[in-house]
Amino acid sequence: MENINTKKVILASRSPRRQYLLKGLGIEFEVWVKNDVDEQYPSHLSCEEIPVFLARRKAQTFTDKLRNNHLLITADTIVWCEEQVIDKPKDFHDAREILNKLSGNKHLVITGVCIKTLEKEVSFFASTDVYFSNLANQEIEYYLEKCKPYDKAGAYGIQEWIGYIGIEKIEGSYFNVMGLPVQRLYSELKKF
Repeated sequence: MENINTKKVILASRSPRRQYLLKGLGIEFEVWVKNDVDEQYPSHLSCEEIPVFLARRKAQTFTDKLRNNHLLITADTIVWCEEQVIDKPKDFHDAREILNKLSGNKHLVITGVCIKTLEKEVSFFASTDVYFSNLANQEIEYYLEKCKPYDKAGAYGIQEWIGYIGIEKIEGSYFNVMGLPVQRLYSELKKF
């Protein structure tokens, strides 16, 4: 990835999981964060288009800060279940309702990624099917009290306790469910 090594790579994400995953690719980067990104999206978008739209919107908010040697990476992950987006939970009660909905069910985790320089922009998405076993109320409440997953779409982290005991199988990228499809990102960076 000689072309990437000549760039200053920026990950625009406060997510510690995305930072951890990008670090795992052996890429040096710095983190930029903005608090005021509008995460609303047009209602006509398909489930695959929503996270790509949001990743591109995040990238656009940093356009005025980009310089010639910068390469910006933004991402957004959604959980899609029963024909609707499952957002980050507002509180314990909301998280319990979300996990009850996912319990015994299949859902999609879709991450949109945008790679941007001043001259070029590439966006893509990765999708993973996640199958949850039936979760007991005590298991859901234990997990919520122990891990407090209020910063996670779908109210869970696959790498946490509930992933160990509750996920029967996945079809697609495990790392996508964590928040960044690193294999696909690596492939796109090599072509960029």
